[in-house]
Amino acid sequence: MNYLRWLIYFIVWLATGSAIAGPPVFSKVTQGRTLSFPRDFGAHPDFKTEWWYATGWLQTPDGKPLGFQVTFFRSATEHDTKNTSRFAPRQLIIAHAALSDTAIGKLQHDQKITRAGFGRAFADEATTKIKLDSWTMQRTSDGRYQILLPARDFTLSLTLQPTQAVMLQGDSGYSRKGALAEQASYYYSEPQLAVSGTITRRGKPVHVTGNAWLDHEWSSTVLDKNAVGWDWVGLNLADGGALMAFQIRSAEGKPVWQHATLRDAKGHTQSIDASHIRFTPLKQWRSPRTGASYPTSMQITVDDVHWEVVPLQNDQELDSRLSTGSVYWEGAVTVLRNGQPAGRGYLEMTGYLKALKL
Repeated sequence: MNYLRWLIYFIVWLATGSAIAGPPVFSKVTQGRTLSFPRDFGAHPDFKTEWWYATGWLQTPDGKPLGFQVTFFRSATEHDTKNTSRFAPRQLIIAHAALSDTAIGKLQHDQKITRAGFGRAFADEATTKIKLDSWTMQRTSDGRYQILLPARDFTLSLTLQPTQAVMLQGDSGYSRKGALAEQASYYYSEPQLAVSGTITRRGKPVHVTGNAWLDHEWSSTVLDKNAVGWDWVGLNLADGGALMAFQIRSAEGKPVWQHATLRDAKGHTQSIDASHIRFTPLKQWRSPRTGASYPTSMQITVDDVHWEVVPLQNDQELDSRLSTGSVYWEGAVTVLRNGQPAGRGYLEMTGYLKALKL
Protein backbone atom coordinates (compact mmCIF):
# COMPACT_ATOMS: atom_id res chain seq x y z
CA MET A 1 0.00 0.00 0.00
CA ASN A 2 2.84 2.41 0.85
CA TYR A 3 4.48 1.64 -2.51
CA LEU A 4 1.23 2.45 -4.35
CA ARG A 5 0.83 5.68 -2.45
CA TRP A 6 4.35 6.84 -3.31
CA LEU A 7 3.86 5.83 -6.94
CA ILE A 8 0.79 8.08 -7.12
CA TYR A 9 2.74 10.94 -5.52
CA PHE A 10 5.52 10.48 -8.08
CA ILE A 11 3.11 10.56 -11.04
CA VAL A 12 1.49 13.75 -9.73
CA TRP A 13 4.96 15.23 -9.23
CA LEU A 14 5.83 14.54 -12.86
CA ALA A 15 2.52 15.91 -14.19
CA THR A 16 2.41 19.10 -12.19
CA GLY A 17 6.08 19.88 -11.76
CA SER A 18 6.09 19.91 -7.97
CA ALA A 19 9.82 20.52 -8.00
CA ILE A 20 8.99 24.22 -8.25
CA ALA A 21 11.86 26.61 -8.80
CA GLY A 22 9.84 29.47 -7.36
CA PRO A 23 6.70 31.50 -7.95
CA PRO A 24 6.48 33.65 -11.07
CA VAL A 25 7.31 37.35 -11.05
CA PHE A 26 4.43 39.26 -12.60
CA SER A 27 4.81 42.35 -14.74
CA LYS A 28 4.10 45.71 -13.15
CA VAL A 29 1.91 48.54 -14.34
CA THR A 30 4.01 51.64 -14.96
CA GLN A 31 3.07 55.15 -15.94
CA GLY A 32 4.09 56.29 -19.41
CA ARG A 33 3.42 53.09 -21.31
CA THR A 34 1.38 53.80 -24.43
CA LEU A 35 -1.44 51.37 -25.09
CA SER A 36 -1.16 49.91 -28.58
CA PHE A 37 -4.08 48.56 -30.58
CA PRO A 38 -5.02 46.01 -31.76
CA ARG A 39 -2.39 44.27 -29.56
CA ASP A 40 -3.82 45.58 -26.30
CA PHE A 41 -7.27 44.27 -27.17
CA GLY A 42 -5.68 40.88 -26.48
CA ALA A 43 -4.51 39.12 -23.32
CA HIS A 44 -1.50 40.03 -21.17
CA PRO A 45 -0.49 36.74 -19.48
CA ASP A 46 2.55 38.27 -17.74
CA PHE A 47 0.20 40.23 -15.49
CA LYS A 48 -1.62 38.64 -12.56
CA THR A 49 -5.23 39.60 -13.28
CA GLU A 50 -7.20 40.68 -16.35
CA TRP A 51 -10.83 41.02 -17.37
CA TRP A 52 -13.02 41.86 -20.35
CA TYR A 53 -16.34 43.10 -19.10
CA ALA A 54 -19.44 43.91 -21.16
CA THR A 55 -22.63 45.31 -19.65
CA GLY A 56 -25.67 46.83 -21.25
CA TRP A 57 -29.36 47.48 -21.64
CA LEU A 58 -31.43 45.51 -24.13
CA GLN A 59 -34.96 45.90 -25.41
CA THR A 60 -37.32 43.24 -26.76
CA PRO A 61 -39.71 43.90 -29.68
CA ASP A 62 -42.52 44.64 -27.21
CA GLY A 63 -40.41 47.29 -25.45
CA LYS A 64 -39.41 45.26 -22.39
CA PRO A 65 -36.05 46.34 -20.88
CA LEU A 66 -33.42 43.78 -19.88
CA GLY A 67 -29.94 44.18 -18.45
CA PHE A 68 -27.03 41.88 -19.30
CA GLN A 69 -23.50 41.26 -18.08
CA VAL A 70 -20.76 39.12 -19.62
CA THR A 71 -17.31 39.00 -18.00
CA PHE A 72 -14.29 36.90 -18.91
CA PHE A 73 -11.37 36.82 -16.46
CA ARG A 74 -7.82 35.62 -16.95
CA SER A 75 -5.89 34.92 -13.76
CA ALA A 76 -2.25 33.86 -13.65
CA THR A 77 -1.46 31.39 -10.89
CA GLU A 78 1.60 31.11 -8.65
CA HIS A 79 2.65 27.96 -10.49
CA ASP A 80 6.27 27.67 -11.64
CA THR A 81 6.53 29.14 -15.15
CA LYS A 82 9.46 26.80 -15.95
CA ASN A 83 7.23 23.76 -15.68
CA THR A 84 6.62 22.67 -19.28
CA SER A 85 3.88 20.15 -18.51
CA ARG A 86 0.72 20.69 -20.54
CA PHE A 87 -1.22 19.98 -17.35
CA ALA A 88 0.44 22.79 -15.39
CA PRO A 89 -2.27 25.26 -14.28
CA ARG A 90 -0.43 28.43 -15.27
CA GLN A 91 -3.52 30.43 -16.26
CA LEU A 92 -7.15 30.21 -15.17
CA ILE A 93 -10.03 31.34 -17.36
CA ILE A 94 -13.17 32.38 -15.49
CA ALA A 95 -16.47 33.72 -16.82
CA HIS A 96 -19.67 35.22 -15.41
CA ALA A 97 -22.95 35.90 -17.19
CA ALA A 98 -26.12 37.51 -15.89
CA LEU A 99 -29.49 38.68 -17.12
CA SER A 100 -31.61 41.22 -15.23
CA ASP A 101 -35.37 40.88 -15.85
CA THR A 102 -37.89 42.60 -13.56
CA ALA A 103 -40.44 39.86 -14.35
CA ILE A 104 -38.16 37.38 -12.55
CA GLY A 105 -37.26 39.76 -9.74
CA LYS A 106 -33.60 38.82 -9.40
CA LEU A 107 -30.59 38.03 -11.55
CA GLN A 108 -30.41 34.91 -13.64
CA HIS A 109 -26.72 34.13 -13.63
CA ASP A 110 -24.14 31.47 -14.34
CA GLN A 111 -20.37 31.02 -13.90
CA LYS A 112 -17.54 28.84 -15.15
CA ILE A 113 -13.88 28.29 -14.29
CA THR A 114 -11.14 26.06 -15.68
CA ARG A 115 -7.41 26.07 -16.40
CA ALA A 116 -6.32 27.37 -19.79
CA GLY A 117 -5.22 24.79 -22.31
CA PHE A 118 -6.11 21.89 -24.59
CA GLY A 119 -8.24 24.17 -26.79
CA ARG A 120 -10.91 24.15 -24.11
CA ALA A 121 -10.11 27.54 -22.61
CA PHE A 122 -7.80 30.37 -23.67
CA ALA A 123 -7.37 34.13 -23.96
CA ASP A 124 -5.58 35.06 -27.18
CA GLU A 125 -2.75 37.61 -27.00
CA ALA A 126 -3.25 39.12 -30.47
CA THR A 127 -6.76 40.47 -29.96
CA THR A 128 -9.91 39.87 -27.92
CA LYS A 129 -10.57 36.19 -28.48
CA ILE A 130 -11.59 34.30 -25.36
CA LYS A 131 -13.06 30.84 -24.94
CA LEU A 132 -14.24 28.84 -21.96
CA ASP A 133 -15.87 25.66 -23.23
CA SER A 134 -18.85 26.85 -25.32
CA TRP A 135 -18.72 30.42 -23.95
CA THR A 136 -16.91 32.78 -26.33
CA MET A 137 -16.17 36.46 -26.90
CA GLN A 138 -14.32 37.48 -30.06
CA ARG A 139 -13.41 40.81 -31.64
CA THR A 140 -13.58 40.79 -35.44
CA SER A 141 -11.24 42.73 -37.73
CA ASP A 142 -13.82 45.52 -38.13
CA GLY A 143 -14.06 46.03 -34.35
CA ARG A 144 -17.30 44.18 -33.60
CA TYR A 145 -17.56 41.89 -30.59
CA GLN A 146 -19.33 38.56 -31.08
CA ILE A 147 -20.61 36.96 -27.88
CA LEU A 148 -22.02 33.45 -27.79
CA LEU A 149 -22.85 32.25 -24.32
CA PRO A 150 -25.18 29.32 -23.60
CA ALA A 151 -25.73 29.74 -19.85
CA ARG A 152 -27.82 27.61 -17.53
CA ASP A 153 -31.09 29.60 -17.83
CA PHE A 154 -30.52 31.57 -21.03
CA THR A 155 -28.37 31.84 -24.15
CA LEU A 156 -26.87 35.13 -25.29
CA SER A 157 -25.98 35.55 -28.95
CA LEU A 158 -25.01 39.21 -29.29
CA THR A 159 -23.05 41.52 -31.57
CA LEU A 160 -21.55 44.67 -30.02
CA GLN A 161 -20.71 47.32 -32.63
CA PRO A 162 -18.42 50.24 -31.67
CA THR A 163 -19.78 53.69 -32.51
CA GLN A 164 -16.98 55.71 -30.88
CA ALA A 165 -13.23 55.60 -30.38
CA VAL A 166 -11.67 53.74 -27.45
CA MET A 167 -11.80 55.79 -24.23
CA LEU A 168 -8.51 55.57 -22.32
CA GLN A 169 -8.96 55.74 -18.55
CA GLY A 170 -6.75 57.62 -16.09
CA ASP A 171 -3.57 59.00 -17.60
CA SER A 172 -3.67 57.66 -21.18
CA GLY A 173 -4.70 54.21 -19.96
CA TYR A 174 -2.68 54.18 -16.72
CA SER A 175 -5.40 54.07 -14.05
CA ARG A 176 -4.35 54.67 -10.43
CA LYS A 177 -6.22 52.72 -7.74
CA GLY A 178 -4.30 53.84 -4.67
CA ALA A 179 -1.64 56.15 -3.23
CA LEU A 180 1.25 53.99 -4.45
CA ALA A 181 2.23 54.18 -8.10
CA GLU A 182 2.11 50.39 -8.51
CA GLN A 183 -1.50 50.30 -7.25
CA ALA A 184 -2.78 50.75 -10.77
CA SER A 185 -4.06 49.03 -13.85
CA TYR A 186 -3.98 49.49 -17.59
CA TYR A 187 -7.55 50.32 -18.44
CA TYR A 188 -9.62 51.37 -21.44
CA SER A 189 -13.35 51.39 -22.19
CA GLU A 190 -15.54 51.20 -25.26
CA PRO A 191 -18.79 53.02 -24.42
CA GLN A 192 -21.88 53.45 -26.60
CA LEU A 193 -21.64 50.03 -28.25
CA ALA A 194 -24.68 49.29 -30.43
CA VAL A 195 -26.08 45.84 -29.60
CA SER A 196 -28.19 43.43 -31.65
CA GLY A 197 -28.83 39.70 -31.37
CA THR A 198 -31.00 37.18 -29.60
CA ILE A 199 -31.71 35.98 -26.09
CA THR A 200 -33.03 32.44 -25.85
CA ARG A 201 -34.91 31.21 -22.79
CA ARG A 202 -36.83 27.96 -22.52
CA GLY A 203 -36.04 27.28 -26.17
CA LYS A 204 -37.59 30.53 -27.42
CA PRO A 205 -35.25 33.05 -29.12
CA VAL A 206 -36.20 36.73 -28.83
CA HIS A 207 -34.58 39.46 -30.94
CA VAL A 208 -33.05 42.27 -28.89
CA THR A 209 -31.38 45.60 -29.56
CA GLY A 210 -29.72 48.05 -27.20
CA ASN A 211 -26.45 49.60 -26.14
CA ALA A 212 -23.52 48.43 -24.05
CA TRP A 213 -20.26 49.34 -22.38
CA LEU A 214 -17.06 47.27 -22.54
CA ASP A 215 -14.12 47.51 -20.13
CA HIS A 216 -10.75 45.81 -20.49
CA GLU A 217 -8.37 46.04 -17.56
CA TRP A 218 -5.20 44.26 -16.47
CA SER A 219 -2.84 44.56 -13.50
CA SER A 220 -0.69 42.72 -10.98
CA THR A 221 -1.26 44.97 -7.96
CA VAL A 222 -4.51 46.88 -7.66
CA LEU A 223 -5.86 47.39 -4.17
CA ASP A 224 -4.41 49.25 -1.20
CA LYS A 225 -4.00 47.11 1.93
CA ASN A 226 -6.81 49.08 3.61
CA ALA A 227 -9.24 48.62 0.72
CA VAL A 228 -12.13 46.16 0.94
CA GLY A 229 -13.80 46.78 -2.44
CA TRP A 230 -15.07 49.39 -4.86
CA ASP A 231 -18.10 51.12 -6.34
CA TRP A 232 -17.99 51.67 -10.12
CA VAL A 233 -20.34 53.03 -12.76
CA GLY A 234 -20.14 52.99 -16.55
CA LEU A 235 -22.88 55.21 -17.98
CA ASN A 236 -23.89 55.63 -21.61
CA LEU A 237 -25.40 59.11 -21.68
CA ALA A 238 -28.43 59.89 -23.83
CA ASP A 239 -26.63 62.74 -25.63
CA GLY A 240 -23.88 60.37 -26.83
CA GLY A 241 -21.45 61.09 -24.02
CA ALA A 242 -20.09 58.66 -21.43
CA LEU A 243 -19.18 58.75 -17.74
CA MET A 244 -17.01 56.31 -15.80
CA ALA A 245 -16.50 56.87 -12.08
CA PHE A 246 -15.19 54.70 -9.26
CA GLN A 247 -14.20 54.80 -5.64
CA ILE A 248 -12.03 52.30 -3.78
CA ARG A 249 -13.46 51.92 -0.24
CA SER A 250 -11.97 51.17 3.16
CA ALA A 251 -13.67 48.95 5.76
CA GLU A 252 -15.14 52.13 7.29
CA GLY A 253 -16.73 53.04 3.96
CA LYS A 254 -14.36 55.94 3.32
CA PRO A 255 -12.75 56.49 -0.08
CA VAL A 256 -9.19 55.19 -0.43
CA TRP A 257 -9.02 56.42 -4.03
CA GLN A 258 -11.43 57.97 -6.53
CA HIS A 259 -11.39 58.87 -10.18
CA ALA A 260 -13.76 59.69 -13.04
CA THR A 261 -13.61 60.14 -16.79
CA LEU A 262 -16.24 62.17 -18.64
CA ARG A 263 -16.58 62.22 -22.42
CA ASP A 264 -19.02 64.83 -23.71
CA ALA A 265 -21.32 64.58 -26.72
CA LYS A 266 -18.63 66.12 -28.98
CA GLY A 267 -16.02 63.54 -27.97
CA HIS A 268 -13.94 65.72 -25.65
CA THR A 269 -12.63 63.64 -22.72
CA GLN A 270 -11.92 65.00 -19.25
CA SER A 271 -10.02 63.15 -16.52
CA ILE A 272 -11.31 64.10 -13.05
CA ASP A 273 -9.41 63.59 -9.79
CA ALA A 274 -10.67 62.65 -6.34
CA SER A 275 -11.11 66.17 -4.99
CA HIS A 276 -13.98 66.71 -7.45
CA ILE A 277 -15.82 63.41 -6.80
CA ARG A 278 -18.19 62.28 -4.06
CA PHE A 279 -20.23 59.08 -3.75
CA THR A 280 -23.33 59.42 -1.55
CA PRO A 281 -25.56 56.40 -0.80
CA LEU A 282 -29.28 57.19 -1.10
CA LYS A 283 -31.10 53.90 -0.52
CA GLN A 284 -29.97 50.57 0.93
CA TRP A 285 -31.10 47.10 -0.06
CA ARG A 286 -30.34 44.01 2.02
CA SER A 287 -29.90 40.67 0.29
CA PRO A 288 -32.23 37.96 1.64
CA ARG A 289 -29.64 35.32 0.65
CA THR A 290 -26.30 36.65 1.91
CA GLY A 291 -27.33 39.41 4.33
CA ALA A 292 -25.09 41.92 2.54
CA SER A 293 -26.44 45.48 2.40
CA TYR A 294 -25.85 47.51 -0.78
CA PRO A 295 -26.52 51.19 -1.60
CA THR A 296 -28.40 50.32 -4.79
CA SER A 297 -29.39 53.94 -5.34
CA MET A 298 -26.52 56.37 -5.20
CA GLN A 299 -25.63 59.97 -6.00
CA ILE A 300 -22.27 60.59 -7.63
CA THR A 301 -21.21 64.22 -7.61
CA VAL A 302 -18.63 65.12 -10.24
CA ASP A 303 -17.61 68.78 -10.02
CA ASP A 304 -20.96 70.54 -9.56
CA VAL A 305 -23.08 67.94 -11.39
CA HIS A 306 -25.18 65.45 -9.42
CA TRP A 307 -25.59 62.08 -11.13
CA GLU A 308 -28.18 59.86 -9.47
CA VAL A 309 -28.23 56.17 -10.38
CA VAL A 310 -31.46 54.22 -9.90
CA PRO A 311 -31.54 50.40 -10.28
CA LEU A 312 -33.69 48.55 -12.79
CA GLN A 313 -34.42 46.31 -9.80
CA ASN A 314 -32.89 46.07 -6.32
CA ASP A 315 -31.98 42.39 -6.42
CA GLN A 316 -29.04 42.24 -8.82
CA GLU A 317 -26.64 40.41 -6.52
CA LEU A 318 -24.31 37.85 -8.09
CA ASP A 319 -22.84 35.04 -5.98
CA SER A 320 -19.61 33.92 -7.67
CA ARG A 321 -18.07 32.04 -4.75
CA LEU A 322 -17.75 28.95 -6.97
CA SER A 323 -15.42 30.79 -9.38
CA THR A 324 -13.84 34.04 -8.16
CA GLY A 325 -14.75 33.49 -4.51
CA SER A 326 -16.69 36.75 -4.20
CA VAL A 327 -20.24 38.04 -3.87
CA TYR A 328 -20.99 41.35 -5.55
CA TRP A 329 -23.84 43.54 -6.81
CA GLU A 330 -23.83 44.11 -10.55
CA GLY A 331 -26.86 45.91 -11.90
CA ALA A 332 -28.53 47.83 -14.69
CA VAL A 333 -29.26 51.43 -13.67
CA THR A 334 -30.81 54.54 -15.14
CA VAL A 335 -29.12 57.88 -14.45
CA LEU A 336 -30.46 61.36 -13.70
CA ARG A 337 -28.33 64.44 -14.25
CA ASN A 338 -29.32 67.14 -11.78
CA GLY A 339 -32.73 65.46 -11.54
CA GLN A 340 -33.34 65.00 -15.28
CA PRO A 341 -33.17 61.67 -17.19
CA ALA A 342 -29.70 61.43 -18.74
CA GLY A 343 -28.93 57.84 -19.76
CA ARG A 344 -28.45 54.25 -18.69
CA GLY A 345 -25.59 52.06 -17.59
CA TYR A 346 -24.31 49.66 -14.96
CA LEU A 347 -23.32 49.94 -11.31
CA GLU A 348 -20.89 47.47 -9.72
CA MET A 349 -20.33 47.20 -5.97
CA THR A 350 -17.84 44.80 -4.39
CA GLY A 351 -16.65 44.11 -0.85
CA TYR A 352 -19.99 44.54 0.92
CA LEU A 353 -20.19 40.96 2.22
CA LYS A 354 -16.46 40.58 2.90
CA ALA A 355 -13.26 42.17 1.71
CA LEU A 356 -12.51 41.51 -1.95
CA LYS A 357 -9.33 39.55 -2.67
CA LEU A 358 -7.80 39.72 -6.14
